[in-house]
Amino acid sequence: MSDTTTPPAEPYTLASPLDALDWRNRAAELGTPYYTPQRPTPIADPYPVIFNADVAALLGLDAEAMQTAGYATVLSGNALPAAAAPVSHRYGGHQFGLWAGQLGDGRAITLGDIETESGQVYDIQLKGAGATPYSRFADGRAVLRSTIREFLASEALAALRIPTTRALSIVGSDMPIYRETAETAAILTRVAPSHVRFGSFEMLFYDRRFDALAPLADAVISTHHPEIAAITDPATRYRHWVAHVVECTATLVADWQAVGFCHGVLNTDNMSILGQTLDYGPFGFLDRFNPEWICNHTDAGGRYTYRQQPQVGLWNLGRFVQAVLPLLDDDPEEAVAIGQSLLDAYRETFDAAWLARMRAKLGLTDAKDTDRALIESLLQCMATDGADFTRVFRGLCAVSGASGGHEAAFVDEFVDREAARGWLAEWRTRLGDTNADDAARAARMKGVNPKYILRNYLAQQAIEQAQAGDYSALERLHDVLRRPFDEQPENADYARLPPDWARGLVLSCSA
Repeated sequence: MSDTTTPPAEPYTLASPLDALDWRNRAAELGTPYYTPQRPTPIADPYPVIFNADVAALLGLDAEAMQTAGYATVLSGNALPAAAAPVSHRYGGHQFGLWAGQLGDGRAITLGDIETESGQVYDIQLKGAGATPYSRFADGRAVLRSTIREFLASEALAALRIPTTRALSIVGSDMPIYRETAETAAILTRVAPSHVRFGSFEMLFYDRRFDALAPLADAVISTHHPEIAAITDPATRYRHWVAHVVECTATLVADWQAVGFCHGVLNTDNMSILGQTLDYGPFGFLDRFNPEWICNHTDAGGRYTYRQQPQVGLWNLGRFVQAVLPLLDDDPEEAVAIGQSLLDAYRETFDAAWLARMRAKLGLTDAKDTDRALIESLLQCMATDGADFTRVFRGLCAVSGASGGHEAAFVDEFVDREAARGWLAEWRTRLGDTNADDAARAARMKGVNPKYILRNYLAQQAIEQAQAGDYSALERLHDVLRRPFDEQPENADYARLPPDWARGLVLSCSA
């Protein structure tokens, strides 16, 4: 149930840096059947948990002024920027391969979108700000636990240079929220160029609202793809747009695979139309390398394992392309053929992107046909021993190109050290002329092989301290994750192997 004991949110009347932003409110202007006006439901006694100066800078916000003004009031939804026009978004989705019907923003309210001085557009969204028309029987709230996890995960991926939504702040409240047990409430301020999803178009398709597809597509294209918007022929314009969605989705999944990130719940309603990582539920970074690892304990069939993510990306694109077929050609048969040809580009794009990322991780500066076999043989060694994904690649950065030089950082990650040394011999042969400058190669490799990732047990430790009212562990972990490629000797404990109890932790979708 939603909290109805407090009055509706009022316009933010205090001096707030948010009021100085250039609010455009494109979603509110687009209106139905895409968005529904929805004001947040105020929450009792909100207080600050963490504020992200990096994201404030993206928005053109003065971080110090935001904190001085008391950001908890406005970023809880208890008060609104005067120019904001809050809405909730209507969409559907395929969940675990089955059409789930209407879903929508059940606990997210977009205050509006703003445009920065550079022309970049950002939605500013409150997640956990109360019930919406799409909450069904839920309360529209989020708990501190899941809010911290999304804050840390989105910022960790951003620092890894992987497209993602961002997190501006967390605001807490002692209001009890009931999930498996009673927890406290929290509101995450999430920022992204757009929160439109594959499921946004699927909902229209399954409603047979084919007339509504073009206005939503045009809104996305005109705001985010001006070079595509300049194409005058509508069918050609939409085909170029769909080709771009296929490409950016393929490269996003390649990014995930290259750092061992598992999304955990790759339903079509969790797939961004801009190719950004969206909706952090039961995610996880690989510890002990297992391509079949299931990080979501509700994924009984293993649909969303690490190995499956590339194929699921293609399957989800298939559902998106099906939804927008009416835009591709007036002839249904021709539209299907065009859609299939656009989808056919996915595998080649993914393979090229994945190989490029993996070659960089190995310090290779050119491409050879044998590279895939070299990469896959390393992954097989890692899987056989359950070696730590992140530490293996980081350890390889320290290995000399000369035989026998500085091998321990890599070899010691394996149980079968002879197999690891055998692979190193193949790698050294492949390095060829790059052997001459170990220092330069190591620097390149350290720039793509992180030392620090968001391990589940680290997030859990920060959560437990935060639940006790101490946010210092959260702030320190966030600071470490902002610099994942740096050595940070003072924070070396964050890069150690997880304790035995924490390896392979799985999570639920509970929020």
